[in-house]
Amino acid sequence: MLAPTFSQILISSAVLRLALIIYSEYHDAHSVVKYTDVDYRVFTDAARFLLNREGTTGAMAQGVVASYVGVGDPYLRDTYRYTPLLALIITPNITLHPSFGKALFSICDLLVGAMLYNLFVTFPPRKTSDIASIRKHGLLWVSALWLFNPMVFTISTRGSSESVLGLLVIGTLFLVMKGHRRLAAIMFGFSVHWKIYPIIYGASILAYYGARSKDKERWTWLGPFSQLFSSAGLKFALLSASVLAVLTGTLYLIWGYPLLWHSYLYHLGRLDHRHNFSPYFYGTYLTYPGTAGQASHAFFASNPLSSFLPQMGLSLGSGFLLGGRSSELPVAWFVQTMIFVTFNKICTSQYFIWYMWFLPLVLPRLRLSLRDAILMMTTWIGTQALWLSFGYKLEFLGEQVYLPLWGASMLFLVANSWILAKIIESS
Repeated sequence: MLAPTFSQILISSAVLRLALIIYSEYHDAHSVVKYTDVDYRVFTDAARFLLNREGTTGAMAQGVVASYVGVGDPYLRDTYRYTPLLALIITPNITLHPSFGKALFSICDLLVGAMLYNLFVTFPPRKTSDIASIRKHGLLWVSALWLFNPMVFTISTRGSSESVLGLLVIGTLFLVMKGHRRLAAIMFGFSVHWKIYPIIYGASILAYYGARSKDKERWTWLGPFSQLFSSAGLKFALLSASVLAVLTGTLYLIWGYPLLWHSYLYHLGRLDHRHNFSPYFYGTYLTYPGTAGQASHAFFASNPLSSFLPQMGLSLGSGFLLGGRSSELPVAWFVQTMIFVTFNKICTSQYFIWYMWFLPLVLPRLRLSLRDAILMMTTWIGTQALWLSFGYKLEFLGEQVYLPLWGASMLFLVANSWILAKIIESS
C-alpha cells in the first residue's frame, strides 16, 4: 500500500478536530460536565465586553484614546488575564458562531504541524541524502507527537488558546532557522507580547546568530559572553524590542493600566496553593491570607525572587550554552522551556504543552537507548500520577494531605531535573 502524504495526514487531522468541535456542541447541550474548557467562556465573555454587546454598553476601554476607538473593556470579565488581542480575534464567537474560536485554535494546531514537518525535512536529525526516508520519519514523528496527539487536539477543540501562542513560538523558530531574520524578529515581538515567557528564547537566538557571525573578533573582549553579540543578533534584538514596545504601547493607549495589570503584572505576583505541581505551592499555602504560620514563611513564599532567580538563571544559561550549536536550536528551546515550566512558581498540566511543541524535532535528535527512553517516559508519567493521586484526595475528598502532596511535588521536580540532564547529555 502507498504511504500517505503529509497533505493527507493534515486533512485527516483537520477532520478529526472538526468532528470533535461538532461533538462538543452536542455534548455541552446534553451533559452537566462540559467538554468545553471554562477558559473558553472567559474568552467569549471578554469578546462580548470588548464589543459592548448584550447589556455591556458603557463599559468602555480606559486608555487615553479609547473614546476615539469606541471599544469596550474585556478586563471587566473576571479572570480574563490575557492580551486584548485574544478577545479581539475571537469576536466572531459573538457575531458569527460560538465555536469560531475552537476552529481558529485548531487551525493554529495544523499550521504548527505544517511548520514542524517542514523544519524536520529541511533540517533532518541525521545527515542523509535519502529525502524519502527523511519525509517518512518526519511524517511519523509529527503525526504521532503533534497532529494526532490526544493532549494536543483535545486542548484546542475544548477551546484553549495555547495553540495561538504555539503558532507564534514555532513560527519564530521556523523563521530564525530559515534565515528570515526580520520576519523572525517581528514574530518574536508578537510572541513576547502574547505571553511574556518566550523572552527566554532571546538568549539562545542571540547565541545562534553569534555562532554564525562573521564579525566575532569584534566582540572577543567580552570573553565568554562574546557569543551573545553579533550584528545580526543586535539587529534582531532591536527590531523585536521595537515591535513589542509599539504593539504594547498602542494597546496601552486604548485599554490603559488594566492591560498592564492583567496581562503582565498580575502573573508576577500570582499565588496558587492548589492545582500546582510546583514545590513552591506549600510555602504559598502556609502564607496564604488567613493561614497560620504566615509571618514565619512569608518572605520565601511571597518573594518572587525565590523562584524567579533559579528559574531564569537556568533558562537563560541553558539557552546561551545550547543555542550556538549547529542545528540544535529546537533542543535549546525545549530545554529552556522545560526548565522554565519545571522551576516556575506555578506549574500546571496546561504548561506542559509549551515544551511538547518541540518534541517532533527534539526526540529524533537524541542519542537515547530504548531502555532510557522508556525509563524517562515512565518516570515523567509516574511522578505525575503520584501527584494527581494526592491532588485528588485534597481537591475532591477534602483530605489534609498537603505534606504528602508537597513530597510528590519535590519528587516531580527531581524527576524532571533528571530527565533534563539526560536530554542535554544525549543531544
